[in-house]
Amino acid sequence: MIRFEQVSKRYEDGTTAVDGLSFEVAEGELVTLVGPSGCGKTTTMKMVNRLIEPTEGRIFLDGEDIAGVDPVELRRRIGYVIQQVGLFPHKSVLDNTATVPHLLGWKKAKARARAAELLDLVGLDPAVFGDRYPEQLSGGQRQRVGVARALAADPPVLLMDEPFGAVDPVVRERLQSEFLRLQAAVHKTVLFVTHDIEEAVRLGDRIAVYGQGRIEQFDTPSTVLGSPATPYVADFVGADRGLKRLSVTPIEPGDLEQPPVLRLDDPLSAVADRLAAEDARWAVVLDAEGALRGWIGAEHARADGVVGDRVRRMEAWLPVGATLKQAFSTMLQHDAGWIAVTDESEGGAFLGVLTPARLHEALRRSTAADARDLARAEVELETVNGV
Repeated sequence: MIRFEQVSKRYEDGTTAVDGLSFEVAEGELVTLVGPSGCGKTTTMKMVNRLIEPTEGRIFLDGEDIAGVDPVELRRRIGYVIQQVGLFPHKSVLDNTATVPHLLGWKKAKARARAAELLDLVGLDPAVFGDRYPEQLSGGQRQRVGVARALAADPPVLLMDEPFGAVDPVVRERLQSEFLRLQAAVHKTVLFVTHDIEEAVRLGDRIAVYGQGRIEQFDTPSTVLGSPATPYVADFVGADRGLKRLSVTPIEPGDLEQPPVLRLDDPLSAVADRLAAEDARWAVVLDAEGALRGWIGAEHARADGVVGDRVRRMEAWLPVGATLKQAFSTMLQHDAGWIAVTDESEGGAFLGVLTPARLHEALRRSTAADARDLARAEVELETVNGV
């Protein structure tokens, strides 16, 4: 969708902002451009919508050289979101969101209907927020309006220049989560500028790590974290890149252990025998369809009746595909020695439990798999006894 061919930008004072950039962004891909201030990442983005013109090279949008496209028309085909949002203070939220459709000549009713649809998509009820003005919104709400406005004309490409940098860390994390949900629904081709490697890792399908005007590495987040291409990249992503990798490594069924399992209608009298037979202190409790319903320990089973009478609520659980970072956070939040993992696409079917040892093993497998270009299930790890 976006292709750079040997693109450079040099200024009259001799400053080279970007030098010989060549890379491609596939349709529907979210690529994060990350690096320190002044490295050329924002210049790269602004050359896509011709706010800055390149000195050399060519940029293609959906196969078309943008040098031959009228800049105003080009910008109306590209969504653009910046850190300070830039909402019109004298216009309502609904009219701000409908700005580009109005410029494109859409009828007022159609433009406002599209604006209302987009506000709802970014989590702002148009019935509540549509008639408000920007000064009546929080920083996070203004950013959501900015994203909705950029999407209003349904552009194929979205440019985002540190869009969440002006809000506090808690709101920023929520906006990131909301944007990932939104991107899963709309599948835009996105260039996302950030100076924060954790944000780049969390959001990007691929990451372009910038040095001074050049891309030092362009790869998936897991590869950048697991196999930095240069000492510069290794230093930029940080010595704790192993911990950062937790946020891009999903839980897979092969990571899980299988504990004792009981059903809601099993007699309590059988609990102690089952746990003793498997040398366990607790068992997972499922319903008749195999969905997770909780857990039970031997100390909870000293009574007549069935397991369903004494089942304990399961606080520490996640769906398969959640990240190892989420798993680790859940363990810490609930002071749990393990978390249950379910398949929500199968009605919450129980798959197994993830323990700290298995979490560490999953991280090691992920790193080794990327290094050897294998699937995680194909990796055989050495143990202390096997060394």
